Amino acid sequence: MRVVLLHGLARGHGSMAGMARYLRKQGFETFGRTYPSRRHSIAYLAAEMADWVVEQAGDQPLCAVTHSMGGVIVRHLHDPRIRWHRIVMLAPPNRGSQLAAGLMGNAVFRWYYGPAGTELADGAHWPAPPGDFAVIAGTRGRSLVNPSSLTIARRFPAGVAHDGTVAVDETRLDGMAAFAEVDATHTWIMNDARARALTLSYLTSGYFSPPVV
Repeated sequence: MRVVLLHGLARGHGSMAGMARYLRKQGFETFGRTYPSRRHSIAYLAAEMADWVVEQAGDQPLCAVTHSMGGVIVRHLHDPRIRWHRIVMLAPPNRGSQLAAGLMGNAVFRWYYGPAGTELADGAHWPAPPGDFAVIAGTRGRSLVNPSSLTIARRFPAGVAHDGTVAVDETRLDGMAAFAEVDATHTWIMNDARARALTLSYLTSGYFSPPVV
C-alpha cells in the first residue's frame, strides 16, 4: 500500500521523514514533497497537490498521513482520479484554528503565513475527508521545541486541552472512525512513538489497537 505524507503550514517534507522511515520499515511505500504552504490558498494548494498525487500513485489505492494543515489539504482532495483508502490526521485544525482567528488581523502573521494561514481561522465550510479517516490529537501544551506553545498559546483559555498550537476539540470531526490523544506537542507529534503506533494500527486495520475512544 502506498502512503502520501502531507506536512503542515510553514514546514517541509523533511518534517515527516521520521514517520516515512517508520512506515517503510512496516512494509508501506511512502512518498511526499514540500509544497509552498505559505504562498497560496488552501484550494490552490490542494489542486496542485492533486495532480502530483495522481502522477505518483496512479490508480492504486492510496493512504495518507497528514500533519496539521496537511489534514485540511487532504480534505480538499476530492479528485475522482485518486482512490483513497485510509487517512490519518495528526493534530489537524479540523474546526479551524482559534489562534489563527485571533492573529489574522496581525500584519506580520498574514505576511508570514500567507493566504492559507488566514484561511485556517474558519473551517466551517471545508469538505469532509475523501476517505475513511482517524484523528490523533496532541495534549502537551508547553514545549521548548514548539515556540508557539510558549507565546501565542497563552491565548487558549485555562482548562482547554491543546498541543501548543491546536486545541484538542479543534481536531475532532464528525465521521472519524477513530480518535486518540497522545502526550505530544504540535510541532513534532509525528515523531511520538504512540502516535506512530496508532497510525500504523489504523492504516493496517482501520481502527486503533487496542481500540481507543
